[in-house]
Amino acid sequence: MEFFHDVNIDWMGKAKYFIALSLILLAIGWISIWRHGGMTYGIDFRGGTLVNVRFSGPPPVQQIRKGLSDAGLKNSSIQTISDSNSVGSRNDVMIGLAQSRNEDTLDSDKQEILDVLHKTFGTDASGRPDFNEASASALAADLLQKDPLSLGVNAGDRYTQVSNAITAARDSQHGGIVANFDELSSVPGVTPAVIHTLQHDYALSNFVVRDAEAVGPTVGAQLRSQAFWATIYALAGMLVYVAFRFEWVYGAAAVIAVFHDVLITLGFFSLFHYEISLTVIAALLTLVGYSMNDTIVIFDRVRENLRLMRRESFAEIVNKSINQTLSRTILTSGLTFLTVLVLYLLGGQVLRSFSFAMVVGVVIGTYSSFGIAAPIVVAWNKFGGGKGVAVRAGSAAGKRVPAAARR
Repeated sequence: MEFFHDVNIDWMGKAKYFIALSLILLAIGWISIWRHGGMTYGIDFRGGTLVNVRFSGPPPVQQIRKGLSDAGLKNSSIQTISDSNSVGSRNDVMIGLAQSRNEDTLDSDKQEILDVLHKTFGTDASGRPDFNEASASALAADLLQKDPLSLGVNAGDRYTQVSNAITAARDSQHGGIVANFDELSSVPGVTPAVIHTLQHDYALSNFVVRDAEAVGPTVGAQLRSQAFWATIYALAGMLVYVAFRFEWVYGAAAVIAVFHDVLITLGFFSLFHYEISLTVIAALLTLVGYSMNDTIVIFDRVRENLRLMRRESFAEIVNKSINQTLSRTILTSGLTFLTVLVLYLLGGQVLRSFSFAMVVGVVIGTYSSFGIAAPIVVAWNKFGGGKGVAVRAGSAAGKRVPAAARR
């Protein structure tokens, strides 16, 4: 399938504009990073404590912040999660506590946040357990003891089924938090007597802790180091491959273009206040491979055209190669972009940083193949003594093409 026929765009004639655009994007992004004092790292990298809390209504952020401040946790952060595609998630709040001084304080930090929440929003004065935090087994044991269905002492299996249905409805239909016991009246096996028992034995708080995690500073530093070296190793491996398959200058150009992609993507992360996490590193490594693949496709067509267009200048050969692969680039990159865009818009808060990196990476990676990598090779061929170096002809020709044969 081809979208364009007989395309004749002078890409190399516009190289200076591509370079200027890249420099502007790099400057804007890294000025933002500098103004923010560096990248914003997620809990995986910076270490600390993170608690995900869901409220029955709009989260009272100011009340949470005041409670944390009164407890001496002034270095905490509060982030609301707005995701209309998940039940209840529009009322979620992520409470983070900055990196602890040592590993031993992580559990106490997490407990401090939980204590603040219970103190701020209150717990039942009678000491009744919170229904929204009750497990299915605890509900089954309580119902079996009270026997609201009058089934007798041998009705353990029946109450296990009822408790499983109750917790399943609470977690799937109500997002893990029930504001009124009457909301459970439609659950199979739940009668008014069962609801009365639940009302008597359990309290309903206006929040529930969905998840809590803690990462020590040592582990966070190790993960940052490993993520950095993973990216460097990926770039080095691709440099070796492209240099072996073509020439070293092509490998250097491809790696510079990919490095350019990563730097611009990180700049966008700072501009839009996204955190760098392990999933983002996975996205960056993915876009490294994607961008490199698109660059290799263009270089491979350059190699073929060097054998067929020996009278043309090297810049004209590169222009022709980019134009010949333009339909393929639009088809693959366009479909990939639409896929990751849908993932960004509909994938939810958990995948938001990952999909954002992919959206930016696909666009920048496609652009850098013809806007950065190709102009570097042309510039080397023109100014850097590269006139005597041609792309390897590959297995089809089995030998290198002399520079004299192209002139």
